Parts: sequence; structure tokens; C-alpha cells
Amino acid sequence: MVTDAGDDPSLVRRLRAGEPAAFEQVVREQTGRMLAVARRFLPREDDAQDAVQEAFMSAFRSLARFEGGSRLSTWLHRIVVNACLMRLRSMRRRPETSIDDLFPRFDDSGHHDRVPVRWSEPPADALDRGEMLKEIRATILELPAEFRDVILLRDIEQVDTRSAAEMLGISPGAVKTRLHRARLALRGALDTRLASRQARESAARDRWPLSRRGTNHTAGESTMEDGR
Repeated sequence: MVTDAGDDPSLVRRLRAGEPAAFEQVVREQTGRMLAVARRFLPREDDAQDAVQEAFMSAFRSLARFEGGSRLSTWLHRIVVNACLMRLRSMRRRPETSIDDLFPRFDDSGHHDRVPVRWSEPPADALDRGEMLKEIRATILELPAEFRDVILLRDIEQVDTRSAAEMLGISPGAVKTRLHRARLALRGALDTRLASRQARESAARDRWPLSRRGTNHTAGESTMEDGR
């Protein structure tokens, strides 16, 4: 989350007075942090930069409504998050997979209808950590919007339940329900991705000894021919 830079009360007074130097200071100090937030929502760099620009414009237009009950940086964080959510909702997206397809299913005896993927090692070990984070974020963005937004707010940005409810226009109880369902769906989607990856890696390992034996056989023949 965006932190303390720019929380000097005198800076807020200068902003409200319309001092150009104050606006420049806020942009200079906060752009990096706000851009880091935007990149967690928007994979395309130009979209992230546009969202930050929109957030600054919105913030500067709304300075009169900033009551000082929270830090300026916290207020800016909320504005850039809203800008990112609005941009996500306006994007043309490919058809969504029903979230119900990603939930665990059980037969009449209470057992799993489809066997969950067994992660033989923690996700962070199964994939390079950076690659795993990219997989998680890409999977989150494929969720239906109502579930994508709540998991981005609560689990990625660590926004508290009440604030998330205000930003989404729903009750705190609805946030908790959606978040639970979104986490289940995310786990199901990640299971599918990881299972596919493991299958490809297993197939590659099965092919590798054959190709190596073929190489060794050829090398052996060459050695025999050289010794003649």
C-alpha cells in the first residue's frame, strides 16, 4: 500500500491553495508507489500509467473533499485502486468461464467428484517465485469481475473488509462471501494450470532419455568407426 510520503499537513494546505510546486511534489513523491499499485491490477504498462494519471487528476479535482481524517497517501492509494478497477471494468474481456466450474465438487458419499491436484511441493517451490506470482495474477484477472475485484482488494492490496465493501458498493458480509468463493475458484484454476504444467514437464522427461540414448548410440557408432 502507498505509505507515508506526502503526509505533511502543510503540503495539504499548499495543495488546497493551488501551489504548483505542491502538486509537483506530490507527483514526484507518489508516482512510483501509485504505479506499483496499478501494475498489480493492470498487466499492460501503458494501462497502469494511464490509471495513475487518471488517479492524480481525480485526486486534485477532489481536494476539497479530503478532510484529513486519513493520510494523504492512504487517500491517494484508494483513488488509484478505484481508477484501476474502473479501467479493468471498461476493458473488452474474453468470455468468462463460469466460476462454478472451478469449485470443488462432491459425489453423494461426500467425496471429491474430481480428485484435487496434489501439489507435491509448495507452489513457491514448484515454480520460480516470480513466475508463480505472474501465474496467480493472470488467473485472478480471468475470474468474473465481481470475484476478481474482491480478491484484488482484500488479498493483493490488503484493503480491510469495511473499506472494500465501500469501494465495491456491497455489504461487509457480501465481501466475505465473495472472497471465500473467489479463493476457492482461484485455487481450482491454479490447480488446473499446475496440473497442465506438471503433465508437460513429465512428458518432456519421458522423451529426454530416449533422445539421449539416441545421441549416445550415434556417438558410440562414431567412436567405433574412428577406431577402425
